[in-house]
Amino acid sequence: MKKFKVAFEGLYCALKHRSVLIQVILAILALGAGFILKLNYLEWLFFISAIFLVIALEIVNTCIERLCDFVEERYNDKIKVIKDMSSAAVLLVAILALFIALIIFIHKMGG
Repeated sequence: MKKFKVAFEGLYCALKHRSVLIQVILAILALGAGFILKLNYLEWLFFISAIFLVIALEIVNTCIERLCDFVEERYNDKIKVIKDMSSAAVLLVAILALFIALIIFIHKMGG
């Protein structure tokens, strides 16, 4: 039970960060669209997996950025590369989620 408590505390902390909050808001909007389009179970499986993957990776990215800022307060080219690569990982997963959403939504709308 203690591990769950710690995990929920971490989720609460993550939601205080703008980038994570933006992803959660976009996820809620996407879920609303999914309900409107009446996704089937397989579509929901892909859709929800993509949403959770983006949010989870955004949380990891935020942790990496905070850790880098903790380790080196001043600008550092090596730290910049680490942060940029972490952000790139989020971008790739977000693009994947967008493709999944587009494929499902276009199919649902008869395209």
